[in-house]
Amino acid sequence: MSRPIQARFNSLALAHNYQMIQQSAPTARVFAVIKANAYGHGVERVVAALPDADGFAILEINAAIELRRLGVQQPILLLEGVFSAAELTACAEFDLAIALHLPVHIEWLEQAQLSRPIAVFLKLNTGMNRLGFPAESALAWAERLARCQNVASVTVMTHFACADEPSKGIDAQWQRFIAATQSLALPTSSANSAAIFAYPQTHGTWVRPGLALYGASPFSDQTAASLGLQTVMSLCSEVIATQNVAAGESVGYGATFIAPVPMKIGIVACGYADGYPRHAPTGTPVWVAGHTTRLLGRVSMDMLCIDLTPWTELDVGSPVELWGEHLPIDEVACAAGTLSYELMCAIAARVPVYTL
Repeated sequence: MSRPIQARFNSLALAHNYQMIQQSAPTARVFAVIKANAYGHGVERVVAALPDADGFAILEINAAIELRRLGVQQPILLLEGVFSAAELTACAEFDLAIALHLPVHIEWLEQAQLSRPIAVFLKLNTGMNRLGFPAESALAWAERLARCQNVASVTVMTHFACADEPSKGIDAQWQRFIAATQSLALPTSSANSAAIFAYPQTHGTWVRPGLALYGASPFSDQTAASLGLQTVMSLCSEVIATQNVAAGESVGYGATFIAPVPMKIGIVACGYADGYPRHAPTGTPVWVAGHTTRLLGRVSMDMLCIDLTPWTELDVGSPVELWGEHLPIDEVACAAGTLSYELMCAIAARVPVYTL
């Protein structure tokens, strides 16, 4: 290894988080959501760490097909469904379940010549106003699907907009979903990470955890640790240089940080080209050799600067954690004015990943 930056993937922590979710939703089956390259953690890496998962949920049909070729036998759900009628052939061949959210999807199913029927998830719009049929039309669409010879099973699903915000909650959406589905006697899927922990009444047949699976909290007022979750990926590096800065001198591009007193600055091999947020401000926490310090000045493409002033023993080679086991990703995201989702997904391909 030359440049010291690396991401460390903890497969045992991932398995632990999956088990915690199972314990929190004991009557439901669990789709591990692995979209966006498993939230930046690597699809194949995550699937290998969860051999006993109930199922996996993903976006890209090519990635789903590759999972089948790798030997994955559990249910695989395409969360945005298919984007052409031709993709239905592959869904049948590789036994992929699909979300339906447009009338044309059902028309394609009715007209297709498939090798076998496929499982479908009828997506209802209960207030997210993103994808889905109007909730009030659920009965009509369910009856139509029941007549379609290409449909093996129907599950009714929705997605909550504010499950992670207690002041807003899910009540209006949940009541609309219940009203639309109570007469259907069909399996349901509605709970995301936040709803799994906060709203047990929504667990239904399948839950769909994403963020919590990877060890971050879906709530701004609860830590991942308080939910029993463990960090799956740590972004680590080292101090590669130090500078002694006099009072009044600046640090980094734009001279946005001016030293108020003489300071010792550490230069870390990590920048926005590695996935660290360029907009992270001075004061964003950074862990270095057992101490929590702060980011100084602007993040560069390949480097960032941290305050080493209080610790004379810290020097070149001191280990740094940008987020992970010692420094929760949620704290970094909050300081940077973003979400832990974005930080996870942004880790660049040039950062090597090591499985622990």
